[in-house]
Amino acid sequence: MKSPSKLTIDLRQMIIAIETAVSLVGMNDTNHGKRVAYIASQIGHQVGFSEQDMQFAFELGLLHDCGVSTEQMHSSLVNHFDWNDAHIHCEIGYRLLNNFAPLKGFAIPILHHHTPWHQLSDFDINVHDARLANLIFIADRIDVLAASHYTTDILLAKNEIVGSIAHHAGTYFDPLFVDAFRAMEKSEAFWIALEDRHITRYTWDMGHIASNKSLTLPQLKQLSLIMSYIVDQKSPFTAQHSVRVADLAKYLAAIYGLTDEQCDKIEIAGLLHDLGKLHTPDNILEKPGPLNDTERSIMNQHSYETYEILRQIKGLGEVALWAAYHHEGVNGAGYPFHPSESELSTEARIIAVADVFQALVQDRPYRAGMPLPKVMAILDNLTHSGKLDNGIVDIARKHGDQCFEIAKGNDRDHNQSYIELFSVEISSTPA
Repeated sequence: MKSPSKLTIDLRQMIIAIETAVSLVGMNDTNHGKRVAYIASQIGHQVGFSEQDMQFAFELGLLHDCGVSTEQMHSSLVNHFDWNDAHIHCEIGYRLLNNFAPLKGFAIPILHHHTPWHQLSDFDINVHDARLANLIFIADRIDVLAASHYTTDILLAKNEIVGSIAHHAGTYFDPLFVDAFRAMEKSEAFWIALEDRHITRYTWDMGHIASNKSLTLPQLKQLSLIMSYIVDQKSPFTAQHSVRVADLAKYLAAIYGLTDEQCDKIEIAGLLHDLGKLHTPDNILEKPGPLNDTERSIMNQHSYETYEILRQIKGLGEVALWAAYHHEGVNGAGYPFHPSESELSTEARIIAVADVFQALVQDRPYRAGMPLPKVMAILDNLTHSGKLDNGIVDIARKHGDQCFEIAKGNDRDHNQSYIELFSVEISSTPA
């Protein structure tokens, strides 16, 4: 047995990756989290936050919407100043982070980042967390009010935005934060910095400031599981797809004879392989029939989006490629990179087989999950056409029953523990 891998990943770069992935749900607005992070840190600076607290506020802003997976939820949050069901994504975000030690400190502020200031005293939370929650609330609503004006008339619209925020001082927002916002908004630079090209560069620069907090391989696997949950909640037809692909890929890799470290990295790549699907419209993922050419062209972009998210993380270069290559064929017939046969690693080929296998056994909007004989017949056809690796499909064939159970989630208690870890009771009563 090999000793645990020494792979370590900077926590801030993973936080930025989470924001980048979640912001894809916004479709035409993919920088909301970055702007909230910037606004929160600047208000914090205005009221005298320490550098450490400003950095925390920035990361909290990046993470605040980690409970958002669907277009419908995102649209409701940005189109209503006070949406009755805003608490749902707050509860999901809390549940995702509260059991993960490196990000646990963000959980309570995220849980209450849509709780009005005058109601926060009704909850059993400390003053520090309450202030951070309200800081994100005001930063979030500032951006929602300003979003339609960036690159056009933001400097003309800012007075109206300030008036709207000031109107809620003492009720929705801490008056101290409102006063700080009113002082800093007078700078045109504050508003201009929120435009896409500037906020993206600012976040990029922040990502290259080491957080001095690194994730071990086991922690990276746990965070990857959290991220896979966010993706798989995009549609009920993809629920637990990523975690089951990861399990199956790791199983195939172990039988293939790869090292423990490679198997662990393949599991991570499997968990993260569909991150880019957060940018795929819900109606395409849930279409109860074949996709037309336009819809297919949109769907085929998701693995490149996965690569763009993961390649920014120092130390995950090869994992990013394995994840992004999950639709590539050995014969070059896949998408979107078309690597040569020699460029397509064994790890990427394993994930590709696991992805197809799991997708075939899972119910989809246009068909029921398939039995093992039909799954193997399709895999054999894909092997004969040169798309899938023959040796890996042969392993799946020889261990078909076990692969089927893993792909269905029936092989162990992982299915139930996964549900219990992340499930949130959804009600229509605002928090």
